[in-house]
Amino acid sequence: MVYWHLFIAFFRIGIFGFGGGPTMVPLFYTECVKKYKWVTDEDFSDNLALGNALPGPIATKLAAFIGYRVKGWTGALVANIAVVMPVVLVMIGLLQVIYQWKDAPGVYGMIQAIGPVIAVMTGVLTWEFLSKGWKGASSKTGVGISLGLSLIALLFLDWHPGIVVGIALILSFGYSTWSVRKRKKKDGKEGAA
Repeated sequence: MVYWHLFIAFFRIGIFGFGGGPTMVPLFYTECVKKYKWVTDEDFSDNLALGNALPGPIATKLAAFIGYRVKGWTGALVANIAVVMPVVLVMIGLLQVIYQWKDAPGVYGMIQAIGPVIAVMTGVLTWEFLSKGWKGASSKTGVGISLGLSLIALLFLDWHPGIVVGIALILSFGYSTWSVRKRKKKDGKEGAA
């Protein structure tokens, strides 16, 4: 039954993820965190960041991670097949039809109308991640600095998001390692006194 739930959840993501990876992320969140509770908010956020830093489409990386978390290698395979299958079926079955009717007013209007919906879905997910990160942060100043530097790197320096995520991961790993060592050193000195 778990394999069936994996297949259905990821198949739905594949069907409704119009526009590719970034539009699928809110769907992944809804299915895997809110509905089935296969992963926590923190796991999802961490693996989304890691997945964005790695090459390739985010949808298959998230499907593989969550499928593996739920049912090992078989779960990863089921989740990846399910998330890719709708795209393959649509490409095989409807590519010619879409090509013939792409300039029709109804089809053109439908394509134009979906853009704002995708932007709102992505904005809502971003707001949820930002508010959870803000609440869970031990240093509000650190979050503010990270947010500001990320915006500068993305908007003004035109860095690739994967590079920004990679730098953030390295810096946060370095900072947390340094603070843990500092705390252990402090606790060791207090214990000796």
